[in-house]
Amino acid sequence: MKKSVLTRYRVMAYVTGVLLVLLTLGVIAKYILDVNGAADFTRVIGIAHGWLYVVYLVFAFDLGSKAKWPVGKQLWVLLAGTIPTAAFFVERKVTHELEAKVADAQPAVVKA
Repeated sequence: MKKSVLTRYRVMAYVTGVLLVLLTLGVIAKYILDVNGAADFTRVIGIAHGWLYVVYLVFAFDLGSKAKWPVGKQLWVLLAGTIPTAAFFVERKVTHELEAKVADAQPAVVKA
């Protein structure tokens, strides 16, 4: 497995996680705190998170298929982008697990 597969998953996990935390804060500001302008903020962040979550799904599925994960683990990683802060923890766990596979797949550098 190439390092780029893991890297693009990690980037999208962080982006999705940050947007979901911002969306959660926006919803709290809109419905609980009744903050002016929170509705527009929530709409913009919600749209961005929705579209970027689709990209996250594609990259996470690609990573899972190349890592040959079982269906249950694949579903957990795919759903991590819908639970606030879960994407950060799942990304860390997945990265630690797959770094060895990525290192084994990289060709050895020979210095002259």
